[in-house]
Amino acid sequence: MTLPPGQHAVDGFPRFGTHIHHPPPPVPAEPVIEICGADGALAGAVALSLADLAELPRQEVGADFHCVAGWSATGLRWEGVAFGTLHRLRVEPLLVPDVPISHVVFEGLDGYRSIALLDDALADDVLIADRLDGRPLDSDHGAPVRLVSPGQYGFISTKHLCRIEFHTSEPPATDRWSPIAAHRRARVWQEERHRRLPGRVVRPVYRALIGPIRALSARGSRVMRT
Repeated sequence: MTLPPGQHAVDGFPRFGTHIHHPPPPVPAEPVIEICGADGALAGAVALSLADLAELPRQEVGADFHCVAGWSATGLRWEGVAFGTLHRLRVEPLLVPDVPISHVVFEGLDGYRSIALLDDALADDVLIADRLDGRPLDSDHGAPVRLVSPGQYGFISTKHLCRIEFHTSEPPATDRWSPIAAHRRARVWQEERHRRLPGRVVRPVYRALIGPIRALSARGSRVMRT
């Protein structure tokens, strides 16, 4: 098995994310994904229910999951709707002529936001996923639906997806003052981990975070169970 530079395989699929010391957010009784535009990027907005999403053509993707900290969960099988299909069927009818869209913001129920180039989001293997390894997503891994972008580090793949926002220019990064500022494209095979430093340089720092992340994750899971 060949992994991207600086990655090593782990057993299982650890819980991850910026809010891991908290329990996962509760799933609304009637979840929707709001699709909208900023600064006139779209002519309108639409809210897709899970039933609406289920009516779209489905796709299965076998892909590893690569965390920017350096671990990879391998042999995963995701199911859902290709983002490209969602874009073609639900977003393109809302496009404003001669208004180019360049970026997409994905937001989760926990408030987490990731930013991606539209071209990256339209890759063939990018999914709005609702199932993992034949089962519905659980809370630890993004229920009820999440983004899955296998060619990018995990911080792009927003969990608990509730909003997709289209932009005509790059939105300001939410972590621009962070010492571990995330790379804007986060492509795993180019090892784009950090916005300003080479991936090889930051590997030891990120890998040192794995232990604390696991501990925080366990705390969040315990809170969820109590």
